[in-house]
Amino acid sequence: MIGRLAQGNVFPVLVVVAAIIAVWYAGTVYLNSPWQIDRYEKANADWTAGQLVTDTMAQERPVLPAPHQVAKEIWKTTVEKKITSKRSLVYHAWITLSATLLGFIIGTGLGIVLAIAIVHNRAIDQSLMPWVIASQTIPILAIAPMIIVVLNAVGLSGLLPKALISTYLSFFPVVVGMVTGLRSPEVIQLDLMRTYNASASQIFWKLRWPNSVPFLFTSMKIAIAISLVGAIVGELPTGAVAGLGARLLAGSYYGQTVQIWSALLVAAALAATLVMIVGIANRIVLKRMGMAQ
Repeated sequence: MIGRLAQGNVFPVLVVVAAIIAVWYAGTVYLNSPWQIDRYEKANADWTAGQLVTDTMAQERPVLPAPHQVAKEIWKTTVEKKITSKRSLVYHAWITLSATLLGFIIGTGLGIVLAIAIVHNRAIDQSLMPWVIASQTIPILAIAPMIIVVLNAVGLSGLLPKALISTYLSFFPVVVGMVTGLRSPEVIQLDLMRTYNASASQIFWKLRWPNSVPFLFTSMKIAIAISLVGAIVGELPTGAVAGLGARLLAGSYYGQTVQIWSALLVAAALAATLVMIVGIANRIVLKRMGMAQ
């Protein structure tokens, strides 16, 4: 049984997770010890190393919360709270997920359209592609407040501004991936299609598009994860009261580090789930196309 686990992917992942948790616990003791020792000294209390370790992992507002503290907070704000409660992480995750999915859909569609235009028009390729690349050099934390302010000025608020920030981040990997995919057919394949007197649309649908699908799904995995980042960043400059970004803001305002870390881990789990769903869709589509077993 152990041998089978060691040969597969489960055992290495479990080893890495265990190592991360061990380092996390060690960091908790190290970072929380100064405050705890200072508290002992002010109270003129005797203490032992074991007591110090225990107390550093039970502080109400630690510098670095212990893994079990974060796990307890996640359980309390997901399982023990109604999903309609504003204290539920499920509720806040759904708010962020809504903006993520909308931004991802818009960004993917925009990326595909731009990639097709770039591949089929040399002028667009030379004029637009440099701007597409340059757009990603602007820090999202700098541009997000401007997007929010401008859209609020024209009466657009709520979900759409956050979705557009996700779009801004997610369209780029799709453009790059699709351009690479659409240009992946070899010259001999293109010459063969032209020999058969295939039209531009036939070359696109029967050669370029099928070849670009694996590149598209690889790009979408990156895009869906970065869309979530965009949605969270979009919640930060607005003082949002709902969403995972709002939980991060509230935790930072009141020094609730356990709340901050629980929101971060839920965001990470949400991103991993979304990437996994795209990966499953990738395998299904490629299998139906006869490109994967």
